[in-house]
Amino acid sequence: MASKSPRVVAELGRPETPEETAARKAENSLKHRQRQTLKNLLLALGTSLVLVLVIVLLVPRSNTPIEPDVDVASVAQQAQVASDDPLAVPELPEGWRPNAAELRTSKADDITAWYVGYLTPGDEFIGMYQGLDANPTWAAGLLARTLPVGTVTIDGVEWTVFDNRDSTDDVGNARYGLTTEAGGSTFVLLGTATPEEFATLASALTPTIEAQN
Repeated sequence: MASKSPRVVAELGRPETPEETAARKAENSLKHRQRQTLKNLLLALGTSLVLVLVIVLLVPRSNTPIEPDVDVASVAQQAQVASDDPLAVPELPEGWRPNAAELRTSKADDITAWYVGYLTPGDEFIGMYQGLDANPTWAAGLLARTLPVGTVTIDGVEWTVFDNRDSTDDVGNARYGLTTEAGGSTFVLLGTATPEEFATLASALTPTIEAQN
């Protein structure tokens, strides 16, 4: 039986040498493997995307805000056992959002305070502290030991003003503050809000303050 004639390669114009045949087959084999690798990669990527889509569809979603509403009145009712003076639950206009309400005890002087944190309509912060049988050192600590700049009367109640908005010192949240005393309570308001927003909160505290005088 006659042997098969060597394959003529058009680009060469002659039959391939054994070395060229081996090189061609090796190159074709490499290209095949590369195509298979790319195909497998695309299949794996597609499978992963389908899996992620399934997880997204199956996980329940909620319209509940990230910051849950805090029922200040309910928490105050439970915390009232700590004080003979009524704990403040100010009634504020729409747009004010309490994000915390709790009793806090100072480690420095063991003073217990009723605390409520508020986010204002301007997306700033005011912390309201009602110190129970507090002392001046406790209030000074909250206000970063800064000095008062004057007083202001809001709804007939005189408040001491602390204004650190132009200070370059590290005063934490005490960029602005108001303090007053009534009965056995010391009220401290501090935060980053505007004086007008502080006045709104101070005004809402007037009924509680008057009830203790």
